[in-house]
Amino acid sequence: MAPSRGLRSFPVVQGGMMWVGYAELASAVSNAGGLGIITSLTQPTPEDLRNQIRKCKKMTSKPFGVNLTMLPSINPPDYLAYTEVIIDEGIKIVETAGNNIKEPVARFKAAGCTILHKCTDTPYRLLSSA
Repeated sequence: MAPSRGLRSFPVVQGGMMWVGYAELASAVSNAGGLGIITSLTQPTPEDLRNQIRKCKKMTSKPFGVNLTMLPSINPPDYLAYTEVIIDEGIKIVETAGNNIKEPVARFKAAGCTILHKCTDTPYRLLSSA
């Protein structure tokens, strides 16, 4: 992944972090030679995510990615709306996590994104390779 996405051979990947994964952190990591990640669900709405992505683009010319964690919830966020913002903004590296990833990952792959899936257990690894 590294050379094809403009990263060092062995990049440091920041990873999505709830409540701190904003443009400031992602751009700082990317500017230092790693892969910074904006955390989608730290943003209250898909449009807020769009604003963070655009802010990060102004803060770095280096590659960065976006995390989208999809977990079961009584009132889940609109994962597909976040997915579409990520694609619309031209993000090519997406970190996913969770177990409800099939449709968003299919859309990311169709858009030419590289998927990094956080696997906390074997069943999640199997989901990511489907």
